[in-house]
Amino acid sequence: MAFKSNILLPFCSYNLEAIPRFRSPNVEQAVLLLGIDGGGTRCRARLATYAGDVLGEAATGPANLRLGIGASLSAVIDAARLCLDRAELPEQNMMHIVACLALAGASEPGHLAAAQSQWHPFRKTVVTTDAHAACVGAHGNKDGGVIIAGTGTVAWAAIKGKAHRVGGWGLPISDEGSGAWIGGEALRRVLWAHDGRIAWTPMLRALFADFADDPHAIVGWIASASPRDFGSFAPRIANYANGGDAAAIELMQMAALHIDGLAARLIALGAPRVALVGGFAAAVRPWLALATKMHLVDPVGDALQGALMLARSAAESLQRVA
Repeated sequence: MAFKSNILLPFCSYNLEAIPRFRSPNVEQAVLLLGIDGGGTRCRARLATYAGDVLGEAATGPANLRLGIGASLSAVIDAARLCLDRAELPEQNMMHIVACLALAGASEPGHLAAAQSQWHPFRKTVVTTDAHAACVGAHGNKDGGVIIAGTGTVAWAAIKGKAHRVGGWGLPISDEGSGAWIGGEALRRVLWAHDGRIAWTPMLRALFADFADDPHAIVGWIASASPRDFGSFAPRIANYANGGDAAAIELMQMAALHIDGLAARLIALGAPRVALVGGFAAAVRPWLALATKMHLVDPVGDALQGALMLARSAAESLQRVA
């Protein structure tokens, strides 16, 4: 998938007196920018002035569109309200917000269209993927790629004005190498050990104990578990791997191979640099191949900064009033 993009714009410094103002029916007030980074575990929000000064931050529950449009947008609105509250601004300021909602699942046309068709309380709303915002935040207006290794996984690159997406099709068909994926693989191996197909390890026994050593409890839990639930096992798996647990080491190596594959594809597409971000990134990074590590760079900013940059670009399209 590739499309033209001209919204990779950096923040600029402005005198607060020079911030452009937008006329509303009742009040003339400086525009506010809201960046949203909504994933499978939580929805992060950052409220800022047009000049880029941060006014407040907040986090609420999951906002992955695959979990439901209503639940996702509810998390977004709750986060926006919390940001306004922490900035000591009344809720009426919602009408002056230009928001960029960077949401997991927005890469799917149906989810994107549904989110765009919903009513939003903001002055203007842009909906995009969390990967797009992460790439903008990581590299600004420069070409580059990003791999999100969190509850899910996805790779994104901006190269010569085009955007490229790799992976991130969602569980159970995709998101290999993610926190949710590795949690599911660990429980699979618990059942294998119970069946006598592989040897028990301390990690497998500990996970089995979480379910009272009952394989039927695992099967029942899986039937209604969310990606966030699966991902909750990832930190423990990483810790067991660092302690030498054979099953955990195998899983971390497998996760790293999947991340290596995403990185290789971005590099083949022409990404000159790749940033690895997300809640599972620090844990999996030591297990990556040297060829991947050689292309990794520290991100300039995070997905929230990228979302704010995209919100600012959208604000520039509004008619300015002197």
